[in-house]
Amino acid sequence: MRQKLHIVLFQPEIPPNTGNIARLCACTGCSLHLIHPLGFEISDRQLKRAGLDYWQHVDVHEHVDWAAAREAIGRHRNWYALSARKGTSLWETAFEPGDVLVFGPETRGLPAFVFDETRRITIPMRDDAPVRSLNLANACAVTLFEALRQLQQG
Repeated sequence: MRQKLHIVLFQPEIPPNTGNIARLCACTGCSLHLIHPLGFEISDRQLKRAGLDYWQHVDVHEHVDWAAAREAIGRHRNWYALSARKGTSLWETAFEPGDVLVFGPETRGLPAFVFDETRRITIPMRDDAPVRSLNLANACAVTLFEALRQLQQG
């Protein structure tokens, strides 16, 4: 991969999800960006436990807000925001090196202003699914590995 991908967690709330995503980033070489406020302390035991001993291998960045993250990562990149139900299918999205994948807080999803500044994509699920969405860490893994699959072929 020529240029790593960026995973952005907008105001994450559940420490084990963030820890699992940190581990995912350590395994794939992606940067992890955390936008405050967080629903936990970075020193949280559950966060560290979920990330195991991989934290030293994670390129992690904290940002005070959305604007700071956009500035730090770069507005010229492709920014994709995940939505539970609306947007272009993940399978129809053509990813490029350096793309930014944005995921919302577990209980409320991303606010409208984030979708206004990004391309909205969704992971296809059955129309009559009895749940609102996938778990955050699972959604992140599915999306990231589809992007990596495409970049490996390109």
